[in-house]
Amino acid sequence: MNKLKRIGMPDAFVILFSLLLLAWVGSYLIPSGEFERTSGDVETVIPGSFHFVDSANLGIMDLFLAIQNGMIDTAHLISLVLIMGGAIAVIESSGTINAGVKVLVNKTRNQTYLLVAAVSTTFGIISAIGVGSNAVIAFIPLGIILGKALKLDAIAGIAIVYLGYFSGSAAAVFDPITLGVAQEIAELPLFSGLTLRVILFFILLAVTITYVSLYIRKISADPSKSLMGDRPFSDEPSHEEPSEENPVFTTTHKLLILFFALCLGVFVFGSINLGWGINELAAIFLMNAIGSAIIAKIHPNDFVKKFMGGARNILYGALIIGIAKAITVLMENGLILDTVVNGLFVPLSHLSPMLGALAMFFFNLIFNLLVPSGSGQAAVVMPMLTPLADMLDLTRQTAVIAFKLGDGITNIITPTSGVLMAVLAVGGVSWIRWIRFAFPLVCLWSLVAIVFVVTAVLIDYGPF
Repeated sequence: MNKLKRIGMPDAFVILFSLLLLAWVGSYLIPSGEFERTSGDVETVIPGSFHFVDSANLGIMDLFLAIQNGMIDTAHLISLVLIMGGAIAVIESSGTINAGVKVLVNKTRNQTYLLVAAVSTTFGIISAIGVGSNAVIAFIPLGIILGKALKLDAIAGIAIVYLGYFSGSAAAVFDPITLGVAQEIAELPLFSGLTLRVILFFILLAVTITYVSLYIRKISADPSKSLMGDRPFSDEPSHEEPSEENPVFTTTHKLLILFFALCLGVFVFGSINLGWGINELAAIFLMNAIGSAIIAKIHPNDFVKKFMGGARNILYGALIIGIAKAITVLMENGLILDTVVNGLFVPLSHLSPMLGALAMFFFNLIFNLLVPSGSGQAAVVMPMLTPLADMLDLTRQTAVIAFKLGDGITNIITPTSGVLMAVLAVGGVSWIRWIRFAFPLVCLWSLVAIVFVVTAVLIDYGPF
């Protein structure tokens, strides 16, 4: 039975390499083609400019070079994950997290669901007001700490923060990047159509909090039902091996937590006001690791050992980020992405307005599995969706919300998302376990999205 179970649950690397191999074979079966693109800060496709080109003729070397190039393209994310793993290991070595867990449990006794709702709502609002999705990686250690405090598992810890955050990202209430690019291409005022997106955000958030709370209730009642198995956290022993009882929360622990919060605060400020991203976040965590070692009076040689041990433990998840990116790299090199987009858009022009709007949503829902970059996807599909909306007698705002919902929902499961893979690596959760947990929520979010796309059609969602 166990052998059959292992065969039925292939490793994430096996799944991703199979997808990579499928993309390579597809480069021989799908004709190569491309759109002409505009020049400027954001390159967008020119509608009607699609043309077939000579086949890229990808060889076996290109298949494996895509992995190397995927690693290079995501080097900033991979290094961030390794640095975060090392930094968190330094903090954990002082016993800070274990002691902090005890304090948090005592303060939140019998208020688990209220705490979950408060944390998810906070991160949802942070995302909804425009803080980029990359920033969520910085807060995953807090989710893991919270999961430990509530005696849950790593999946719940990630979900409380990450899914709350992406409720705001999917609704894109004030998203200046993906929504901004989409509305600019559609020639709409920035952040127009706000009311419907605010309502959408709160409904997605409510669905998410309910879904996560039901999972928490299930594993709290019976820990054996945890999707993490008998190891609720990757860095902890199984349920049969108890952790330290009644750890003391010292002044040093308090200073380490305050310093960690200060570092995160500095990054949030820089992200909002200075345009900071992945590289600055990595630098902040390096400073946090060194500062934590000084506060905890850890010898430099011991610091290096603890830091490298933490990075080593997270190496598996870090490398997955690169091979996930390799799939997109190979499809771009094979010149088949534009062919797929063009082939799918042609039949959409013959649909009714309602079916056309829903088809826009489902197209982006699937296309996002291949191109998870929101702004990159907007640059490819919005120049096509805008004239298509005009042709189908739909408002352009309807096309934007159909695009953004499609773009946002599958971000929480697509293995080609560097952010998701980084989040799972930091949290110590395999993609296989995560998709078993998150896929039903994707279905629930999709039902909500369908309702809102239909509503947008019925109310002539404006302006324009």
